[in-house]
Amino acid sequence: MRILYDSKLLEHKNPFGTLTPDQVCRVSIHIPASVMTTAVTMSITAEDGTPSQSVKLTLEKKKGPYEIYTGEFSLKTAGLYFYFFRIEHKNGSFRLFKQGDDTNMEAGDLWQVSCIPADFTTPDWAKGAIIYQVFPDRFCKVGKCDLTGKLEPYTVHSDWYEEVEWRPNEKGEVLNNDFYGGNFKGIMEKLPYLASLGVTILYLNPISKSFSSHRYDTGDYKTPDPMLGTEEEFTQLCEEAHKLGMKVILDGVYSHTGSDSLYFNRKGSFDGLGAYQSKESPYYDWYTFYDYPNSYNSWWSFDTLPTVKKMNPKFIEYIITGPDSVVEHWLKAGCDGFRLDVVDEIPDEFLKLLKDKIRQVKPDAFLIGEVWEDASNKIAYGKRRRYFVDGELDSPMNYPFRTAIINFMRRIDDGRNFKNTVMSIVENYPPQVMACAMNLLGTHDTSRILTALVDDFNGDRAAKAARRLTRSQMNTAVERLLVASFLQYTLPGCPSLYYGDEAGMEGYGDPFCRRPFPWGREDRELMTHFKRLGFLRTHCEPLQKGDIKFFQGENMQIGFTRSYKGQTVRVYVNRSSDDWEIPVGRILLGCNMHTVAKDALVLGHNGYCVVLEMN
Repeated sequence: MRILYDSKLLEHKNPFGTLTPDQVCRVSIHIPASVMTTAVTMSITAEDGTPSQSVKLTLEKKKGPYEIYTGEFSLKTAGLYFYFFRIEHKNGSFRLFKQGDDTNMEAGDLWQVSCIPADFTTPDWAKGAIIYQVFPDRFCKVGKCDLTGKLEPYTVHSDWYEEVEWRPNEKGEVLNNDFYGGNFKGIMEKLPYLASLGVTILYLNPISKSFSSHRYDTGDYKTPDPMLGTEEEFTQLCEEAHKLGMKVILDGVYSHTGSDSLYFNRKGSFDGLGAYQSKESPYYDWYTFYDYPNSYNSWWSFDTLPTVKKMNPKFIEYIITGPDSVVEHWLKAGCDGFRLDVVDEIPDEFLKLLKDKIRQVKPDAFLIGEVWEDASNKIAYGKRRRYFVDGELDSPMNYPFRTAIINFMRRIDDGRNFKNTVMSIVENYPPQVMACAMNLLGTHDTSRILTALVDDFNGDRAAKAARRLTRSQMNTAVERLLVASFLQYTLPGCPSLYYGDEAGMEGYGDPFCRRPFPWGREDRELMTHFKRLGFLRTHCEPLQKGDIKFFQGENMQIGFTRSYKGQTVRVYVNRSSDDWEIPVGRILLGCNMHTVAKDALVLGHNGYCVVLEMN
């Protein structure tokens, strides 16, 4: 017999998940009577390890072979806290720690609980939304390219279906300077298509004037790249998206600028003095020079991306607080929020100012942060981040869910780690954050999901450019994506679809995950599948906003419920080789299933379904 304590169960910790200041939380730990316990204490520490409080638990009752010790506590201030138990018995004492969903004596992790501000809110329109991510140069082109001010050298593909340029130049540099000409007009033309997928948030990778195809080398924060179109066309895009029930969010790139920019101006491409040209430049203080002007701090040592001093007052004024600041400029131009690039490199103080500003300009503006781990306890550059305990972000990019789904689909995990990962994130994230977490399977920074589901090839760029999935691999990948995306669309948060994944695009990481959308060459069956998922999600409130409880999570079978306002749906996924008999309800969506009796049906291998419980 083991000591029982699972912070995810209300019988052990109530309420579930995060707390607010002074909110009372009740904990109950079940200890075998054979331990001969004499006292139980819960030790709570602040995130820096400083003792916060000690809570004495008392014997409440006996239940079979267990003694149940119960106590209550509350937290005075917002912050991240950790705890463990000390159990005294007739022959001594020991500490109890967390080990997965179990407990462990004198070894393991501390349990975690976050205390978040009582007034922390996230936009209602973002909760349970469907996000579609567009890499603007590669999505759709309408009309001709405006090459005004484009720096040499560059190429514009004459054929939309040509391979992306992956080869370095004679200096060994990868310039990302090949363009296809995707633009605002092209995105606008495809808005009805996005609406057919159920999309409610359109997320655009950077659109500001730049000299690379990815546009993370910002040249002018307040001017759209002429190849994409004018600011008036961007505003029109937002207006048309809004008419179809879609919000628009932009990439905020505030950790660095381009070396060829209004602010640094290494090549003298802009009027005025950049920091590289003169110490008298109004932007000189934005940057850190080691040996002026050629040695300077740059993002991950890419000299084309000089890093900015985020807390420099002039930079803060330009981006956030000044008249017509960058964030205010784009919000007033029509966007509804931002996704912050490499948010781990942006100070908490900067994030607070930015969040306050965008909510001042647009009270329901949305803010997503690029975080690859559990954002609730993230440590970056030696500092614990306060994304939730200070209400800085509305949502993180939910990479942990991606990893859990892929590992389950590739049989690296039989479902137990999937369940543990999902419930750990759901427990650690505030519910208002979890409701709008960006649940992705692919992005501009990852291999295409079809490739990631079957192929770990690690060759050089030339080999990756030439390599394609075999027919057998593609069939397997598509079969797995049907199930993976079903999980993505039925979990809490916002499913995020990377452009072209629904059309059957494959490819490894940058630049092969950034090929042009295959208009006219799409996988129609996949597209139909994603439209069905979008329709299901849009018309099923429990999948948009409901809580989650697992009833199965092992042996290659996943089962959970989503409940909201008295309505419950059951979600099943069967990756095992055995049939899975499940009770019948009203089937909302399913695949590879058949009924065997009036009140039961069977899911075969790779079968999945959503069942509405009948009252």
